[in-house]
Amino acid sequence: MDLQLTGLRALVTGGTRGIGRAIVESLAAEGAAVAFCARDEAEVSSTVSTLEGSGARVIGTVVDVRDGPGVESWVSATAEALGGLDIVVPNVSALAIGPDEDTWRASFEVDLLHTVRVVSAALPHLERSGNGSIVVVSSVSGREIDFAAASYGTMKAALIHYTQGLAFQQAGNGIRANSVSPGNVYFTGGIWNSVRDNNPELYAAALALNPTGRMARPEEVAYAVTMLVSPLASFISGTNLVVDGALTRGVQL
Repeated sequence: MDLQLTGLRALVTGGTRGIGRAIVESLAAEGAAVAFCARDEAEVSSTVSTLEGSGARVIGTVVDVRDGPGVESWVSATAEALGGLDIVVPNVSALAIGPDEDTWRASFEVDLLHTVRVVSAALPHLERSGNGSIVVVSSVSGREIDFAAASYGTMKAALIHYTQGLAFQQAGNGIRANSVSPGNVYFTGGIWNSVRDNNPELYAAALALNPTGRMARPEEVAYAVTMLVSPLASFISGTNLVVDGALTRGVQL
């Protein structure tokens, strides 16, 4: 199926590893021009080199998403370089779990505030797109109470609320907004790789919760994002798409 992404222009935060890297690869494979950011210069350069070698049009930039003016400048420069923006995917998470104030601050600044900043800076460009689409990466921890229920779960729930508000507010401007909520995602170098190696009891407990007997792969989450930003999904807005292999038990109304 042609997802009609050829020639569209996408912006993704956190594009060098895990879910973000898979999203960049998926969008590029469908013919979109993709700009991404991350903090590590070597990882940004390596990702650009690898993807350009496969024929993709990608732009990688070193950005710390906690830097508000830096984020706004990056979005503006990206829109200029690509000739506009059609797709925006705020993906970065601090992965901060715990009850202390520093953890709450990190979750707020990275998970929530960076999303607001990216979207706010991108909205004027998306209004001119004709195919404007925002997909925010949240988490099943925003739907139910689990071990990450403090700052992480709270901010992920706020992202879902924020995105559904955007969907209503921007519908008249031709902009769609949806969120994707992954369950546990395993990849080499990721958080669950670290948990498996350093806290095997927690890893086993988390794995046992999923009736599929495994965790998600980054490309499975990326598919959900890619499908939602496609013009073929033109009447899907305001939804929270759960990608968790039936991990969560609650009914999403």
